[in-house]
Amino acid sequence: MTGKITYDAVVKATVNTIKEAETLLPDDVIKALETAKENESSDVARSQIEAILKNIEIAGNNSIPLCQDTGILIFYVEIGRDLHIDFDLKGAILEATRIATQQVPLRPNAVDPLSRSNSNDNTGEGLPDIKYDFVEGKQLKITVAPKGAGSENMSVLKMMNPTELKSIDDFIVETVLNAGGRPCPPVIVGVGIGGSFDKAARLAKSSLLRTVNDMNDEEKTILARINSLGIGPMGLGGDTTALAVHLNTSHCHTASLPVAINIQCWANRHASVILGGKE
Repeated sequence: MTGKITYDAVVKATVNTIKEAETLLPDDVIKALETAKENESSDVARSQIEAILKNIEIAGNNSIPLCQDTGILIFYVEIGRDLHIDFDLKGAILEATRIATQQVPLRPNAVDPLSRSNSNDNTGEGLPDIKYDFVEGKQLKITVAPKGAGSENMSVLKMMNPTELKSIDDFIVETVLNAGGRPCPPVIVGVGIGGSFDKAARLAKSSLLRTVNDMNDEEKTILARINSLGIGPMGLGGDTTALAVHLNTSHCHTASLPVAINIQCWANRHASVILGGKE
């Protein structure tokens, strides 16, 4: 989308992007599931993946959410350094979230952590979670990644000792093993290594935005170990416990080794929109 960026334009584009993320799974995830179905040796596992693919088809054809847990909304906002924004960008994203809750529709998932009082519009103190970054150019890119609780609750963070460097792979595999079928496998395993306590978690979550098959040899080796566990689709056994393992790293303090693991279910939902451009 090109032209002048306005408050209303951001609201409209963000609502549409939320709907896309909630109702349409990215092509790379679908292809990975189709490949997993073809490679499965277990009839039960294959039938589970077929059911997932049918679910994806029905959601797309009817423009309805892929899962009843429409998650909380995580936004990644890239702002061009040469872009002038003279309106409340955060306010536009919040308004879009409220509108999408009614229009998509989204399940109201945002509650106060202590009173458990529901905001009823997926906003509240600290939600949606908006992460900002500055990049070159005059464009505004908004990515939304809904995150459900089933997979999120299986995520972990450990402040490891630097001497435990060779134990990271074991920690990742053990985490997936302990999660079992609860995060609705086949999963995508996002891992953040380094940074600080909170940055490791951000690294892990942002790695879920990578293309599924974008894996180096180390990631493929960990993936093979995970799939050898036999947890399988929906925890019913099989060859496909995970579709991908993605590692993101950052320099960290010499005395620490933070490692975060953010597990994502098969519904690795995310979509982006770009506004503005050359003038």
